[in-house]
Amino acid sequence: MAPKCYRVGLLFSTSGPYSVVAQSMLNGALLALEQVNAEPEAGVRLEPVMGDPGGVNAEYARLAREMLNDGIRHVVGCYTSSSRKEVIPFFEKHDALLWYPSHYEGFEASANVVYTGAAPNQHILPLTRYLIEEYGKHAFCVGSNYIWAWENNRILRETLLANDGEVIAERYLPVGETDFDPLIEKIVDARPSFVFNTLIGTSAYHFFRTFRAACEKRGIEQAREIPVASCSLSEPELEEIGPDAVDGHLSSSVYFSTIDSAANARFIEAYRARFPAGPTMSADAEATFIAVRLLSDALRSAGSDAIDPVREAVGGAAITAPQGRVSIDRDSRHAYLTPRIGRSNGRARFDIILESSRPVRPDPYLIESAPRYTLVARRPNLRIVS
Repeated sequence: MAPKCYRVGLLFSTSGPYSVVAQSMLNGALLALEQVNAEPEAGVRLEPVMGDPGGVNAEYARLAREMLNDGIRHVVGCYTSSSRKEVIPFFEKHDALLWYPSHYEGFEASANVVYTGAAPNQHILPLTRYLIEEYGKHAFCVGSNYIWAWENNRILRETLLANDGEVIAERYLPVGETDFDPLIEKIVDARPSFVFNTLIGTSAYHFFRTFRAACEKRGIEQAREIPVASCSLSEPELEEIGPDAVDGHLSSSVYFSTIDSAANARFIEAYRARFPAGPTMSADAEATFIAVRLLSDALRSAGSDAIDPVREAVGGAAITAPQGRVSIDRDSRHAYLTPRIGRSNGRARFDIILESSRPVRPDPYLIESAPRYTLVARRPNLRIVS
């Protein structure tokens, strides 16, 4: 019996200010799609329909609308929260599904979205706890001026205040901004316990380089004295930062390429063979790979691409992913994921220093974190790795 063929939209900004990560996401999607098409037992064939919004929200809206008007019912894509929120109304109008494969700030659960990236209790809360216990309670927040930075900084601020800490300052810059000299002078003068970074793309890469150079000029060992912590920093971005400033940065994620498992070894081998020119695999690439695999399984189980049966099929679905077991929560359509914290090294990879012993239930609204955000709240039980 011939497999059923379904068109799937792939919506990633492979040009523009965050193109490096977005290209890794598209690579993850294509790898999974090609694996599905090569497996007779998958029972489906996926035909990609690709769009590049170039990092422009209006283009996300236009391309999503075109895909949906053309009869496509499932789109895997978006990296930023602003782009996701830009397109969700079109998915609700057409009763289609967006498979969103990126970590995000939470406080959302659309019936027309399946979330395979980390929710806030799976990245920012474990990181905040680690920072408070290891470095102190005084943060300087630097971010790109959109919802990802605003909301993550709010969660960090409320967590610090609940634990007698403070945010010394918050500064937001346009996506793509690269002039950081005045801001960095303020950070160095303030001497916070740590910098919480929510810059994305080229802005982040320039910040890391400029901050390291400014600290060295003042005789400050930046990685030890004023560490920079992120919830989005990934391996291809470390490569973009460059060798002079690549090491010593903290990142909270559910996937690092250094995870020691058979599933991850297979993923890395297949990814490198298919995309020898890169960019390197990232947490978002893995989340996109997961999204396509879960979509194909749901399509096979549902027997069609109709939204209700696919949505029913994906609820509770599970796969063995490169990061470990991943399953979808029936109530929120977010994923059970395994929180980890890594520290970057000179090879542009992460040494995993903490990880959860098991996948953690997604809590996008932080409802289970009561009393809210405090260190005694329900949280992933991370164990020391090294």
